[in-house]
Amino acid sequence: MSVLEIPEPSLVVLVGISGSGKSSFAARHFGPYEVISSDHCRGLVSDDPNAQAATADAFEVLEFIAAKRLRAGKLTVVDATSVQPAARKKLVDLARSHDTLPVAIVMNVPEPVCAERNAARGDRAFDRAVLRRQHQQLSRSLRGLSREGFRVAHVLDGVDAVESARIVRQPLRSDRRDLTGPFDVIGDIHGCLGELETLLGALGYTVLRDDLGRAVDAVPPAGRTAVFVGDYVDRGPDSPGVLRLVMGMVGAGHALGVPGNHENKLVKALRGRKVSATHGLERTLEQLAGEPEEFRRQVADFCDGLVAHLVLDGGRLVVAHAGLKEEYHNRASGRVRSFALYGETTGETDEFGLPVRYPWAEDYRGEAIVLYGHTPVPDVRWVNRTACLDTGCVFGGALTAMRYPEREVVSVPAERQWYRPVKPIHQPTSDPQALDIDDILRAGGVETSTRGRISVRPENAAGALEVMSRYAVDPRWLTYLPPTMSPCAASTLPGLLEHPAEAFAAYRKAKVDKVICEEKHMGSRAVALVCRDASVAAERFGVGDGLSGMVHTRTGRRMFGETQTELLVAKVADAVGAAGLWDELGTDWLLLDTELLPWSAKSEELLRSQYAAVGAAASADLSARVAVLDAASGRGLDVGALLAVTRSRADDVERYVEAYRRYVWPTDGLDGVRLAPFQLLATEGASYGDRDHGWHLEVADRLADVAPTLFTTTRRVVVDTTVHESEESGVAWWEELTAAGGEGMVVKPFHNQSGGGRVQPGIKVRGREYLRLIYGPHYTEPENLARLRNRSLGHKQSMALREHALGMEAIDRLIKAESLWRIHQAVFAVLALESEPVDPRL
Repeated sequence: MSVLEIPEPSLVVLVGISGSGKSSFAARHFGPYEVISSDHCRGLVSDDPNAQAATADAFEVLEFIAAKRLRAGKLTVVDATSVQPAARKKLVDLARSHDTLPVAIVMNVPEPVCAERNAARGDRAFDRAVLRRQHQQLSRSLRGLSREGFRVAHVLDGVDAVESARIVRQPLRSDRRDLTGPFDVIGDIHGCLGELETLLGALGYTVLRDDLGRAVDAVPPAGRTAVFVGDYVDRGPDSPGVLRLVMGMVGAGHALGVPGNHENKLVKALRGRKVSATHGLERTLEQLAGEPEEFRRQVADFCDGLVAHLVLDGGRLVVAHAGLKEEYHNRASGRVRSFALYGETTGETDEFGLPVRYPWAEDYRGEAIVLYGHTPVPDVRWVNRTACLDTGCVFGGALTAMRYPEREVVSVPAERQWYRPVKPIHQPTSDPQALDIDDILRAGGVETSTRGRISVRPENAAGALEVMSRYAVDPRWLTYLPPTMSPCAASTLPGLLEHPAEAFAAYRKAKVDKVICEEKHMGSRAVALVCRDASVAAERFGVGDGLSGMVHTRTGRRMFGETQTELLVAKVADAVGAAGLWDELGTDWLLLDTELLPWSAKSEELLRSQYAAVGAAASADLSARVAVLDAASGRGLDVGALLAVTRSRADDVERYVEAYRRYVWPTDGLDGVRLAPFQLLATEGASYGDRDHGWHLEVADRLADVAPTLFTTTRRVVVDTTVHESEESGVAWWEELTAAGGEGMVVKPFHNQSGGGRVQPGIKVRGREYLRLIYGPHYTEPENLARLRNRSLGHKQSMALREHALGMEAIDRLIKAESLWRIHQAVFAVLALESEPVDPRL
């Protein structure tokens, strides 16, 4: 029995003449979706698997499908004769283009056997000359498969060998997804043995020594494993000592390691190849010259045997010396190894004559965390789920490790500057404002924890990108956009379009017994991201413009100018401190969902140009009409009916003017501006969706208690939807609220996030007079009400649920300190959904 080891993933090419048993072999050893048959592809394009005239089109289809599978990292098997070198070359090139190993399995079955099998098949007739020619081509190919680029070539001679063969799938050497950690990933060491021993001690490892006192191993804390990112040698004082310790830890199973570019060059030197002994290699060779030949041989074998990158913890962690793009994870090719060792350059050189590194991490969008070294930085920072751990120890910086999955950084300072850097160590720059529409489009939407994938139309995403890139605040402040909210179903009560009974009934139907009715403030929705001070903003959000926070609208636009913004944020921060919330919540920043009052503070121009203009024109017109009709009536003309209608309409306009005037009061800068918080969205490492709305409003009350001129409370009442008297009290409260000029109320499940994303997070019930601003002064006329009661709420309700799920997803990603592009996926999508066609009055 032959055991055929197949790397997984790989492109497996079955090679054999017609009738050699390739299809049967494939069916026995591989899954139905793993095998792509040329005969099947002929059938797809011509309805006849034997139509040789369709071969060219069939192979276009075959190669297209194979490419898609290889891109997805799937083992792929090509079932075709592949006896011609040109046919195999296309497949080898296809594998290489996807950084996948090409494997050949040759079925060298005698020609007479194949002819007999073909003769027994009724669906095809093969000329014996064709088989003979195929067999000749196959025979000439057997010895040259490795030269053609096949990494593995298995030749099965005869029918018995084919029948008895067994396939064993071998993960790539980089594939250590079975190792789940926890890990301590250690950055570039460069011969700094003393610092390495100190760092291992700080991590809780116990260093073991041989009879000569040399460090030869380090025993980790229970369950942990060290992972070295390479560059063990060169420039530092004791490269042999570092190698001895690292080799001992790896050999004992206490550590894993990948090679760096310095080890790659060292191996060439130790193997006798001509290399330039620069960049510290000369020191390593000099130090190794004092070691036994056996040790130098062990060093060469160890460094040469390291795999260029490691995929760990089920694919959630990747370690490579210079980092690794997502499409290279768990792939095997020369360019993957080159990228892992050296990174990618722009082709330019800087003022020091060194190559300019391409900032691959800024474009990284993978799910896996990538930890790497290679390019020294002053301190560790996260860029799109990647972090560089080379903090320049040999240059006088520090030796750094990161605990995984804790993401805790542990560093020890260098004992001295062992080597002067060619250029100063700089933190790589990134462009946090690079908003990328592909972050939504290539994923087909946004995956949320409460509603699954939420799709976004490309044209809506493009519109959202336009708005955000041109008008929004600095994207680093933009972590959340609030969702829209649906009104209640239309009421059938006389003169009313909305009434609390419909909201209570909707929640009762959804099995939500306890709801909270919150006063609806007539202002501008405002999201406030507030830090203790500007240093927190710079460290946590990477904003170094001197601001300690931001207040923006529900479309991401700045509420006020820079000076007023900082003044408002500082006032909020002081109130948070006075209320004791910084310490109580264990945070240096918080995110609030609020209403900014009065409405005129942000919408004065809208009031003047739209509402006031309509009110003034309508009042002047109708008052003149009433005067004319009064005069006509005084002269005995029968205009009573028309006069009654005109006076009614004039009264409607007066109520309309009174409605918007209630939400206007004078402000001077921030004097007179109030905030009405109704939800604490997030603090460092925590969100509060599991807290009931009563808790959130109590937080708001505490802020109002310590800063009554800045904060206003939100009045509320709790209602049991299963108790008629409780509902009646809620209705009475709404009637009292709206009769006094209030906008209305929002009814919410008392327990936040009830219904797992299927229940409306809030239903607004607006007052009769306030709705004149929405539907016009005369909406209460019977014919108008009848028409409005037929309004459709389905799309609005769907939008509210989707946008709420996206908002919660953005918060979840924020508190997990995920990459800004991941947060913006959800933020973009909320704004994009606002472009969907829906009645804006709802």
